[in-house]
Amino acid sequence: MANKRRRLVGRVVSDKMEKTVVVAIERQKLHPIYKKVIKTTKKVMAHDESNAVQVGALVRVVESQPMSKNKRWVVEEVLETMGKEELQTLPDEKILQNDEAGEVVEEAAE
Repeated sequence: MANKRRRLVGRVVSDKMEKTVVVAIERQKLHPIYKKVIKTTKKVMAHDESNAVQVGALVRVVESQPMSKNKRWVVEEVLETMGKEELQTLPDEKILQNDEAGEVVEEAAE
């Protein structure tokens, strides 16, 4: 890291805009009097040139010069993506299907 720009890690909460994502950055700090850990969340808009980052991805954002009224960060790196989980039937599961008469028939998964 050659420059002194701030770099923060957060999770993408919205990607509905063109080339822009909203990143939620969560911090934890100790309350000075009650000594309880408090979570604070700040949402920042970040520039995503490739328009490929999806909701749920963990990204590193870096400070940049202002690009618009609210956008002052750029997505530097995608650290983790949220993949879609595939549902698979286990060998011992039973599949319920209706036959022609409307009765429920149990079949074993293959």
